[in-house]
Amino acid sequence: MKQRFALDISAPTQQYTIQRWKNGELTTATDQLAEEVPVALIYNGVSHAVMLATPQNLEEFALGFSLTEGILRDQSELYGIDLQSQENGIEIHLDVASERFAQLKERRRSMAGRTGCGLCGAESLTQVFHLPEVSDLSEHLTISMRSIFKAHDTMRDKQALQQLTGATHACAWANAAGEIEHVREDVGRHNALDKLIGVLHQNHVHGGFVLTSSRASYEMVQKIAVAGFDILAAISAPTGLAVRIAEEYGITLLGFVREQQYVAYSHAKRIIE
Repeated sequence: MKQRFALDISAPTQQYTIQRWKNGELTTATDQLAEEVPVALIYNGVSHAVMLATPQNLEEFALGFSLTEGILRDQSELYGIDLQSQENGIEIHLDVASERFAQLKERRRSMAGRTGCGLCGAESLTQVFHLPEVSDLSEHLTISMRSIFKAHDTMRDKQALQQLTGATHACAWANAAGEIEHVREDVGRHNALDKLIGVLHQNHVHGGFVLTSSRASYEMVQKIAVAGFDILAAISAPTGLAVRIAEEYGITLLGFVREQQYVAYSHAKRIIE
């Protein structure tokens, strides 16, 4: 059945006419709202997943998603990306290495006929986590808490969509001095992180640390681990599972980063004064 509403896939925000009640008075005004559209990820002609995402930085999103979901092991295994606008959303066609595509097909074949998996297409507990080998923690960098606070204090001003709409999450990468160099936004926090990881891999960025305007779920920590970064600083709290994964895989996980304070949940020695 054809939907009765229109999708706007041309821009990350759209202007709407609204009625506002404030201070005892009703007025007509305009407001900018964040858009979310269905985005289909299609590998070598086979559809794998459909996500709801803000239609911005979608090539970076596709790369980041492919890496953090274990579909690709390296950016070099992605040969091309083509975005195609459709009536019901956006298709992202990815041309990937034949070995990676064969593994993806095998994963899909094992899921055939299954229903109610409930966890990102995983058919068993062994498929829930996509984590790298535990590395030597002694080689990991340290970051000054002043750099963490500096990045946090400047992050809000770099969230253009959030300032317009009040409806998006952001993930940012800052260098060791606390200077934010990349920010990506989306209605979904996981999408924002995938977009950020995509642009970081495109630019061969290493080191530094990642901030998120959301809570730190296990998926966020998992994506950081797979992408090869050491520090995730969240404005809100982590989950218990996120902390255990961070501890095991050498991620310094910070929560409640705000107003010149933080709570370190794992590998606290990496943060210095």
